[in-house]
Amino acid sequence: MARYEGSCHCGRVAYEVEADLGQTITCNCSYCQRRGSVLAFTPAQNFTLTKGEDALTEYRFNTQTIQHLFCESCGIESFARGEMPDGTQMVAVNARCLAGVEPTELNSTAYDGRSR
Repeated sequence: MARYEGSCHCGRVAYEVEADLGQTITCNCSYCQRRGSVLAFTPAQNFTLTKGEDALTEYRFNTQTIQHLFCESCGIESFARGEMPDGTQMVAVNARCLAGVEPTELNSTAYDGRSR
């Protein structure tokens, strides 16, 4: 686990997160495939939104359980909120939105969200 700073494109939404980038995934569901995100999951207590709560717009689809949050100004979804089957609150951070991280250097696991 390491500490990172992340943001949307315009910087209106920003956060700090502690995450393990050795455990990232790429998903081929209809939403993630279009976004091209590289996701790192971390417990909600490891995530702090430092600015932009008022700039977030929510999108939910399919099971309506993941709170996809994107900046109303630039449209970038840099993180999402959800929960594990046991109820643990989680945050999925888009590693492409983390300062100093080169996502092409991450060894991501492919997740077949399309079939679920």
